[in-house]
Amino acid sequence: MTAELAAKPRAMSRGLEPSLVLAAACEFVATGFLLIAVVGSGIMAERLCGGNAGLALLANAVATGGALVALILAFGPRSGAHMNPIVTLAAALTDGLRWRFAAAYLAAQLAGGIVGVWIAHVMFELPVLQLSRHVRTGTGQWVAEAVATFGLLVTIWGCRAHRAPVTAFAVAAYITGAYWFTASTSFANPAVTVARALTDSFAGIRPADAPGFVLAQCGGLIAALPLLRALRHLHRIAD
Repeated sequence: MTAELAAKPRAMSRGLEPSLVLAAACEFVATGFLLIAVVGSGIMAERLCGGNAGLALLANAVATGGALVALILAFGPRSGAHMNPIVTLAAALTDGLRWRFAAAYLAAQLAGGIVGVWIAHVMFELPVLQLSRHVRTGTGQWVAEAVATFGLLVTIWGCRAHRAPVTAFAVAAYITGAYWFTASTSFANPAVTVARALTDSFAGIRPADAPGFVLAQCGGLIAALPLLRALRHLHRIAD
């Protein structure tokens, strides 16, 4: 989901890239903590909110947004803090992020997300290995995921006109809001989707429903690409 993406992929394309291993390790850790925040706060909210789903969702959204600010600011200068295969693919398709970096990022994000879910289970004394039974499917949910993904990408690329910390807060604010204004509660992230299929907690998604979400997220990326390229061009002119 990221902020420092604003400058990092362009720097990589000019040969100023950090170590591939270090960058991938940062993506692994950052995505792991993102899923700890999403799943852990969902479990805590469900336990403390006494069956009030709205209050639980609010707590889940605020905790996720807060974690995003910290993670983007901490890992952005090292890897770009993508934490999201869609953001990584967008960076490769519009900014020249090297494909070997993209492949390493995708693997690290997926592995980090899964490990993050397992750690959240251990912290809350739940079985580590689970499959979700939470049904999330249908046209409304898929459209919501495409919209959420489109909006996330446009927020990231659109904030390049500002200093990097602005993007961190903008992304966190967008995701916090999108928890509420999208029917799907805004996954907008294939790694998060796959990982959340492995928890039967508040944040879970049934494994059978995950492919529909991922396809919708890819649709959001495809729809956003022309605008991302235009925003990139405008930013270069402004520079």
